[in-house]
Amino acid sequence: MQQPPFGNGEEPPTKYMPFFFNRSSPDQVMAASVMESCPAKAALSGGAGFALGGAFGMFMSSVDLGSTTDEFLKLSTREQLKFTLRDMGSRSLSSAKNFGMVALLFSSSECVIETYRAKNDMYNGISAGCMTGGALSARAGPKAMLGGCVGFAAFSAAIDYYMRHWE
Repeated sequence: MQQPPFGNGEEPPTKYMPFFFNRSSPDQVMAASVMESCPAKAALSGGAGFALGGAFGMFMSSVDLGSTTDEFLKLSTREQLKFTLRDMGSRSLSSAKNFGMVALLFSSSECVIETYRAKNDMYNGISAGCMTGGALSARAGPKAMLGGCVGFAAFSAAIDYYMRHWE
């Protein structure tokens, strides 16, 4: 009588198994398929960009020394606080919307390009950067679109190169 490959009828140790033997639950499979979809990636990236942009805007408005004018210093403490909080909120919201839009445009265009090409390489990020830069500067005209495309693509290439070759 021949022994089973993993002992006396035991389940194989999943820790050392190759990926193609890994048994995932239906919930895990569904979560993975949702996370691989372009709308989900875009929504998550846009939400994360919105949150990080809000935090960045709040930080930058607290560092700004532009509100220490003589008129501001003559206000009462309560009015200064009200002015500062209003300014912080408006800057935070503005940064949140900008960061969220950049993240949404970049991640959705990169996902669509990656899905179309069926490859995961630097050219996806470079192409998505060009599309994002061009779309963000579309109101300023064709010259600005070209500059935005080249600038954002170069930035995307630098970040992608660093992330792929970092050790």
